Amino acid sequence: MDDSGPLTTIATPTATRPLRGQTILVVEDSRYSCDVIRLMCLHSGARIRRADCLKSARRHLQIYRPSIIVVDMGLPDGSGADLIAELTQATPRIGVILGMSGDDCTREQAMQAGADGFLDKPIKSMAFFQRTILELLPEDRRPSELHAVRDEQIHPDPLAYQDDMAHIADVLAGPNDHRTLDYAAQFLGSVAREANDLVLIKAAKDLAASRSEGTPITARAAQVAGIVQDRLQQKEAI
Repeated sequence: MDDSGPLTTIATPTATRPLRGQTILVVEDSRYSCDVIRLMCLHSGARIRRADCLKSARRHLQIYRPSIIVVDMGLPDGSGADLIAELTQATPRIGVILGMSGDDCTREQAMQAGADGFLDKPIKSMAFFQRTILELLPEDRRPSELHAVRDEQIHPDPLAYQDDMAHIADVLAGPNDHRTLDYAAQFLGSVAREANDLVLIKAAKDLAASRSEGTPITARAAQVAGIVQDRLQQKEAI
């Protein structure tokens, strides 16, 4: 099913709903980060679908073709750059392909793979989110008044943060091989920045540094696991 094909009735974008008529597939393993985008889409008039890994995204794309796709660069089963490269070569091509990450070093990877643009996490500004997409859409899919793009404070669901903590607790409960710890550090660093969880930001950064420098990681991994368990005992994210 093509969410953006010629037989689909395209709603007209407006100054207050500038992304009306767009369907955005977000490939993102963090529920908290995805909830930020969900709320931005809600306020912008866009429909949203979510895939939490490369396998899920590919399965989704066999059935639906969104008008826009946002791909996180660090996913549990591989790099988002691989999916971006596949989508760039696909026919018909999705209208707008965006890479996304809290690690600015991955911007070049996304662009080299063929992305049209890049979203830096945490995404705090709805105006920036809207404008990044609008600038890449055909003129007939944009509202006539671009200056009307508005900004709002977004408050994602704290329970989504706990879901992320439960997810990474399961990951850390398994074999702590290098790939697992690299993924845990990347995932936690990203979602903690989104939630402004300063303690977890530092712990994730320390774990990533230990991995990069080749220093002992047992104590670092245990510290991160302990903080994650503390977060799971809290009713709110912060």
